[in-house]
Amino acid sequence: MFLVQYTADNSRTLNVDSTAMTLPMSDPTAWATAMNNLGMAPLGIAGQPILPDFDPALGMMTGIPPITPMMPGLGIVPPPIPPDMPVVKEIIHCKSCTLFPPNPNLPPPATRERPPGCKTVFVGGLPENGTEQIIVEVFEQCGEIIAIRKSKKNFCHIRFAEEYMVDKALYLSGYRIRLGSSTDKKDTGRLHVDFAQARDDLYEWECKQRMLAREERHRRRMEEERLRPPSPPPVVHYSDHECSIVAEKLKDDSKFSEAVQTLLTWIERGEVNRRSANNFYSMIQSANSHVRRLVNEKAAHEKDMEEAKEKFKQALSGILIQFEQIVAVYHSASKQKAWDHFTKAQRKNISVWCKQAEEIRNIHNDELMGIRREEEMEMSDDEIEETTETKETEESALVSQAEALKEENDSLRWQLDAYRNEVELLKQEQGKAPREDDPNKEQQLKLLQQALQGMQQHLLKVQEEYKKKEAELEKLKDDKLQVEKMLENLKEKESRTSRLGTSNQDSDYPLEKTMNSSPIKSEREALLVGIISTFLHVHPFGASIEYICSYLQRLDNKICTSDVERLMGRLQHTFKQEMTGVGASLEKRWKFCGFEGLKLT
Repeated sequence: MFLVQYTADNSRTLNVDSTAMTLPMSDPTAWATAMNNLGMAPLGIAGQPILPDFDPALGMMTGIPPITPMMPGLGIVPPPIPPDMPVVKEIIHCKSCTLFPPNPNLPPPATRERPPGCKTVFVGGLPENGTEQIIVEVFEQCGEIIAIRKSKKNFCHIRFAEEYMVDKALYLSGYRIRLGSSTDKKDTGRLHVDFAQARDDLYEWECKQRMLAREERHRRRMEEERLRPPSPPPVVHYSDHECSIVAEKLKDDSKFSEAVQTLLTWIERGEVNRRSANNFYSMIQSANSHVRRLVNEKAAHEKDMEEAKEKFKQALSGILIQFEQIVAVYHSASKQKAWDHFTKAQRKNISVWCKQAEEIRNIHNDELMGIRREEEMEMSDDEIEETTETKETEESALVSQAEALKEENDSLRWQLDAYRNEVELLKQEQGKAPREDDPNKEQQLKLLQQALQGMQQHLLKVQEEYKKKEAELEKLKDDKLQVEKMLENLKEKESRTSRLGTSNQDSDYPLEKTMNSSPIKSEREALLVGIISTFLHVHPFGASIEYICSYLQRLDNKICTSDVERLMGRLQHTFKQEMTGVGASLEKRWKFCGFEGLKLT
């Protein structure tokens, strides 16, 4: 243990705790004797002279007994001391030698760079008569010594058990060693302790670093495995028993996802062959039936969402009503009758509250209006989709029936091929195998033959139905062509009659037309004509009378479709009617022809 003490000039000195010494360090006789032998003025621990009658010229003191050669030393070597702190080292007494500290005014001994994992020190400046026993006696106070390699040239290498023991050994660097009480040069020396680079230390340090790296990798791997999602369970191999289990699971909603994953894995593995094709087809068919359940579930969720939207809209409208009431309270409070009776602070609070309530009310109002706009847009989209769907369904009904018959015909053909292949395999196996298993195989052959006959009959029926449908389609196509020709003839006749009628009316009754026979009878009809003309001007390809009336009924619910059609029929130079489409999609459309009629009139 080190003790830091301050001298009279505020300089620090670091001393070693003398509890482990048999001779206490406070004994002035031992301290003065040691300093006298080194030729230095004997100072106490605090820095004052121990004896006032010391004569440095004589180099000795009277009345002090000589030192004994077997004075005990320190039991524990202290750890290294920071270089910025001056240290006063003390004498160390061993059994067969004595260590004298270096001059504190000298600079600290130089050392090389510390190698990694260093446990070995170089010790130079040993006495010529020094033995390995003396080296052990001096340095075993630093820690457990594993090996000593002594040279004949007054130096050695000492390997300790731990790294921190090297720092304790470096503390002894600079000490003068004397064997016993002899003053012979062969019995004295100055120790120089430094770091030594040893292969064993480097190997142990590398092993320790590798072990730490392994531990770190293991720790990271465990952390990654902990954060990694669990791997899916292994998929069992295909067998008839497992196939039946998966087929049952496919019919259960709770186990459907697991069964579908198993089915997908089997198909990707290539488990489908001629024998297992029917089983896989049935499983795929049950998976297809799950689509209906999913569609129904989606419809139920959409219904719940619509109900939740309706509840939210109702709650939002109720909140808006309450906000309106609160804002009305604030406005009534800010009128002259009540406003004059409030203080300035109260007026300020009321105005701030009114602004906050109005802002929140406006936000909620905008949100409600946005919901209503979205609903109106959805309604208009649904109307457009309905009109287009009705046209497409009428045209594609026959085509879809024909395609369904084709698909059924192809599937029956594939099933027939599969049954034929199975029959061929069974025949081959029957020829190779002994005749002991003949009855079982004969039964299987009979069953397969019966199934083939049934499939052939069914295929013939389907083919007959397919031929009938094709004949019906050809007839319908002929009917469509005839109807189109009839429509073209009717259009030509209508155009001729309209031209003749207009020419006769213009020639016979020009004055009546201008004076008496005006097609617009009231201002309401004039407004309707203007609105319809702007609507049809936006739709250059024309629009049906239902579409026009749906637009007009948004403005006025009392408008009747027949009245609108009569009005447009009266204005032949402003609106004209044309037939568009083919067959079932035939439709009457009104177009705006006012720009052309202006030239004719």
